[in-house]
Amino acid sequence: MPEPNLTAYSKLFTQAVARVLANEGGYVRLASDPGGATKFGISQRDYPELDIAALTRDDAIAIYFRDFWNAGRYGELPDAIAIKLFDLSINMGPAHAVRCLQRGLRSCQTAVAEDGALGEASIAAAKRANGEALLAALRSEAAGYYRAMAEVAVSKDEKGETSFLTGWLNRAYQ
Repeated sequence: MPEPNLTAYSKLFTQAVARVLANEGGYVRLASDPGGATKFGISQRDYPELDIAALTRDDAIAIYFRDFWNAGRYGELPDAIAIKLFDLSINMGPAHAVRCLQRGLRSCQTAVAEDGALGEASIAAAKRANGEALLAALRSEAAGYYRAMAEVAVSKDEKGETSFLTGWLNRAYQ
């Protein structure tokens, strides 16, 4: 598959979407996935009007730019935090990812409201924080979120399987 023309996008978005696409992969339709069919991380549940199987990489990138990157304000964050938070938001949802960031900020001794909204206060706090410490705290909070989700999945699954946990933790610590 040819690489998309990313020259229309910022360097930071290009790096962030490359991380997402590497983590999300191609077309998947798993019975255990409540999102239904997904391709490049775009789910049938969230985009019922799309033919997910026919979705192109360029189309997925355009959706990520329009519906996630711009809407989520990730480009206003320090680079490493923007890339990490964007990737997490695709997998766990923006509100959960931002709560992880806000908890990480608290562990870096910067109190912000834990409301799941990436607003002015959270963005300013992320800019003031020690970047390496905040990234480590964000990774830790994401791992905790994923472990909690795996426990919920086990409680719903008679077999006790947590088939997604290893991948989720790899994503958290990446």
